[in-house]
Amino acid sequence: MYLTDRSAPGQADTEQGRRRGPGRRVAPVVLVLGSVSLITDISSEMVTAVLPLYLVTTLGFTPLVFGTLDGVYNGVSALVQLTGGHIADRVRNHKLMAGLGYGLSALCKPLLLLVSSVGALGTVLALDRTGKGLRTAPRDAMISLSTPPERQGRAFGVHRAMDTTGAMLGPLAAFFILRAATDGYDAVFGVSACVAVLGVLVLVLFVPGRRRDTRPDEAGVADSRPPVRVREALALLRIPRLRALALCAALLGLTTVSDAFVYLLLQRRAGIADEWFPLLPLGTAAVFLLLAVPFGALADRIGRRTVFLAGHVSLLTGYALLLWAPATPALPFLVLALHGVFYAATDGVLPAALADVVPEQLRASGLAIVGTSQALARFCCSLAFGAAWTVWGDGPALAGSAIGLLCCAVVAGMVLRPTGETR
Repeated sequence: MYLTDRSAPGQADTEQGRRRGPGRRVAPVVLVLGSVSLITDISSEMVTAVLPLYLVTTLGFTPLVFGTLDGVYNGVSALVQLTGGHIADRVRNHKLMAGLGYGLSALCKPLLLLVSSVGALGTVLALDRTGKGLRTAPRDAMISLSTPPERQGRAFGVHRAMDTTGAMLGPLAAFFILRAATDGYDAVFGVSACVAVLGVLVLVLFVPGRRRDTRPDEAGVADSRPPVRVREALALLRIPRLRALALCAALLGLTTVSDAFVYLLLQRRAGIADEWFPLLPLGTAAVFLLLAVPFGALADRIGRRTVFLAGHVSLLTGYALLLWAPATPALPFLVLALHGVFYAATDGVLPAALADVVPEQLRASGLAIVGTSQALARFCCSLAFGAAWTVWGDGPALAGSAIGLLCCAVVAGMVLRPTGETR
């Protein structure tokens, strides 16, 4: 099918969907990729849920060291996203590159059982994020290319909802494993590795791959286009709308505190016991799951810019509660709900906004450019926040991020003026 091998006409999936009636909202490959992401997120979120506590309380790392490792965990993918997106476009095989990324991340999970030093942990986490960087743009390109422009928000919302189901099940599994197992962290890492392998198998067996034969296009002429070159991918930066999206993603990423720090701050602010810490991501994931599809559909109707900026306003409100709200029993629920709203309004909306901007033959490269700008910015934010926490304390560090986020949201609102492309 065109989605993965570009041997079918560019409008094939759209036209098939229309012929089958209005009830067919999401392409089958979106559901399969959502299943892969669901399984993989169970694996990755099992680790993510316990990693902050494991590093800070068990291994005794300082906030600065943890911030560095967290930056590696969330930012190294930026160094390889462009590579993954470009190679996927060049070989016209998005499944192959996505599979390599999922496979590399799966190989890294059992290595967590063997390392405990900062250097070794940093290396393993960097390899794991390299896998994420390789797979993200090709996977999102497959989703985008299988969906008509007017339904991009819904398609990404469905995928993110399935992905977030895994993000809910992962912390829950980690919670029960920690309560039941003697060597709880080792058990979490071991089970995570097994689940990751299952996700790779589902991708290999059920996601359509590139066909070996060369199919003609609608005019009866075989696709003989030359491979995509690096300069063609870099030329995407000449598109004003793509530059604007990349700039705004970077600005907002510079002031977006990583999830791990948010959960550590919430634990300290609300006095949550260590044994309940792995369940904090579950609250964010539950709200994300409930709102991902409605917010995606809403973005298709009223404009992706509006929903995207509203998500950051929700995050800013969560920061304000962490800074100034009294430590009542309702505080964790409010902060986690706002955190989930932020992800539901931004995570799928940003790639959906690129559907009208980036040509199909360069879709993965365009997604990678914007994703790279965001990932690099969040990498810098993790380093800066960890350093600020170590020097001045968690309150001033969060206050600085909140002020920066407010300023960057105002700038993003002016840069992303409504247009006919992304409204």
